[in-house]
Amino acid sequence: MFHFIQCLLALPIRFFYPTKFIGKNNIPKGPCIIASNHTSNLDSVILAVHTWEKKYYVAKKELFKNKLVGSFLKTMGAIKIDRQSTDVAAIKNCLKVLKNGKKLVIFPEGTRHDNANMEMGEVKHGVAMFAIKAKAPIVPMFIAKKPKFWRKNKVVIGEPFTLEEFYGNKLDNETLSQASNIISNRLDSLRQIAFNSLTKTK
Repeated sequence: MFHFIQCLLALPIRFFYPTKFIGKNNIPKGPCIIASNHTSNLDSVILAVHTWEKKYYVAKKELFKNKLVGSFLKTMGAIKIDRQSTDVAAIKNCLKVLKNGKKLVIFPEGTRHDNANMEMGEVKHGVAMFAIKAKAPIVPMFIAKKPKFWRKNKVVIGEPFTLEEFYGNKLDNETLSQASNIISNRLDSLRQIAFNSLTKTK
């Protein structure tokens, strides 16, 4: 069902939201965490129609209030999470995705940011925690602009990296903060590449 919906959405999404992906080959085979800035509810859809393999996404529980929408989101790989509490079920589901060799997409800021310079908000600890617990590589991704009708956009996917220096460490606040800073720096480096790429094509 996922690939059927993916094919139905591919043409209209690619037509109305023209997006060039740079570095898709950086996505490895097997489990990984794709960590991206968050600009719009379309971010996940655009990634899905530009890459064939099914991915799983962490999505706030509020999006599942409508049963029809919730069913669609689950089909597309969304994992419901309660951002106001420690959602143990969601954490287990995310780790299960990685354990089963699948790809998990997380927007580490935890909310959308679409300011003029696309500066990153605070990177939460979720990506670091999952990457360390599952010993999974992280693939940084940066969306240059908020998707808009007919506006050309670019998405830059960086090389995968690991947080192996933290494997086996106690996942206290200090450890997770250090690991999250590494993720934040990687994403900020991609931000510069994405902006430079947009400038060259103007």
